[in-house]
Amino acid sequence: VFATRGYHAARVDHIVRHARTSHGTFYLYFASKEDLFRALALDVVEEMRALTDELGVIEPTARGLRELRAWVGRFVALGERHGPIIRAWTEAEVETSEVGRLGTGLLGEVATTLAARVRHSTGDGVDPTVGSMAVVAMVERFNYYLLSGQIEAPTEQVVDLLAGVAYAGLFGGPVPRIRASAPASI
Repeated sequence: VFATRGYHAARVDHIVRHARTSHGTFYLYFASKEDLFRALALDVVEEMRALTDELGVIEPTARGLRELRAWVGRFVALGERHGPIIRAWTEAEVETSEVGRLGTGLLGEVATTLAARVRHSTGDGVDPTVGSMAVVAMVERFNYYLLSGQIEAPTEQVVDLLAGVAYAGLFGGPVPRIRASAPASI
């Protein structure tokens, strides 16, 4: 319902009809549409935090690019799994709500973790904090465009492009050529 109608237009009536359940059953578990959405968003938050915790060291080498590419692939896969919620969350612009603040905080956490994992061995790159925030914003927004159908591209191509642009933004200079050890199963 959130995917087809959007956050604002979705109503409890639509949700219970689609779920083939009663209002009473819905209200047994959730106080409101917002409460349901918060529960769904918390599932995404939990998975995103786990994904962020898995991020290894990103260094200006082919190995660092492979790590970055693998992480971007997992980020895109998470977007595909939770697409309807992420799309509705983005479109809802609920920054003044608890769920909106949760999303803003989550993206900040991801950027902070990425910055902590970036290792510069040369002076060619930008500040890791600034670069990481730019990378997270780019990956998150590009993923939204995919989820909302505004662009269509093969997953491997998207992952390669995002990882390459992120790597170049973080370290400057040429992007090493790598072969993915295994295609991202997305």
